[in-house]
Amino acid sequence: MEIGLSTFVETSPDVKTGEVMSHAQRIREVVEEIVLADKVGLDVYGVGEHHRKDYAASSPAVVLAAAASQTKRIRLTSAVTVLSSDDPVRVFQDFATLDGISNGRAEIMAGRGSFIESFPLFGYDLNDYDELFEEKLELLLKLRETEKVTWKGGHRPAIENLGVYPRPVQNPLPVWIGSGGNQESVVRAGLLGLPLVLAIIGGRPIQFAPLVELYKKAAAHAGHDASKLPVASHSHGFIAEDTQTAADKFFPSTQASMNVIGRERGWGNYSRASYDAARSFEGALYVGDPETVAQKIIHLRKNVGITRFFLHVPLGTMPHEDVMRAIELLGTEVAPRVREEISKWEAENEDK
Repeated sequence: MEIGLSTFVETSPDVKTGEVMSHAQRIREVVEEIVLADKVGLDVYGVGEHHRKDYAASSPAVVLAAAASQTKRIRLTSAVTVLSSDDPVRVFQDFATLDGISNGRAEIMAGRGSFIESFPLFGYDLNDYDELFEEKLELLLKLRETEKVTWKGGHRPAIENLGVYPRPVQNPLPVWIGSGGNQESVVRAGLLGLPLVLAIIGGRPIQFAPLVELYKKAAAHAGHDASKLPVASHSHGFIAEDTQTAADKFFPSTQASMNVIGRERGWGNYSRASYDAARSFEGALYVGDPETVAQKIIHLRKNVGITRFFLHVPLGTMPHEDVMRAIELLGTEVAPRVREEISKWEAENEDK
């Protein structure tokens, strides 16, 4: 069971002061957070791609590369790369470069993107949303298979027997599929035999179990060994020494962030009652003391089949020292509890 973190490198206004930190400051803070995550033994760190004022990371590979030379073990991934509006050749080159700097620790998490700002920015039509992703994913996978590529599609100039460099340390360079729970994307990942990441940020996580089963059935149907395909989840959360402190610290920025997105998408007001319900044992928020968060992750592993867990922290703008402490607690207290319990559980199931 792998435990890690993800961030969107947000620069939303501070809920108490209204101040907005610079993109540069937040990027530097994230590099410090990645270095700490490596130090406390976490397995993976993901940086999301966005193209709007309240997010500082339009190029996850560059942010991750800044941390690569300062870390030793932690895997470094996008979360996600908005492949539909990007050039697969440049994506592959950027992450192959990151793979070289980190000596084989880079990953790509490819997704269609729930935010759409990148489409007009790079001249793409939203009517081609699904077609763009399918075509560009095809090219990305071809790029990692062979040094010289011949390819033709409908949204990018053709490539005729051209080499793409640098080549990564890993062969193949890992490519995961990020999904918000869409059945079509889950089936696509399974048929291609690619690892799956589910964004579980609302409702009851247990409801994602049928999607994991669908993914595995699709993989088996295509001839892949479904038992060897990892499945990850990405969920919002925060850890402090006690649950009440964690809940009180995480709520203000969470409410502010959810209401900004809610206004854009027509959602209702995000209240404290909604928040408290979501951080219940069956809810999608992983907020609490180390034991509380560990038990929720263990429950997710046993009942949904997740083999990698991303804690997304912070949500919105929070004090850097609070985020650093949450990372420390995740690595030193939560992860050991989860790994020990899951190791015992897996050993018991092997004997049955």
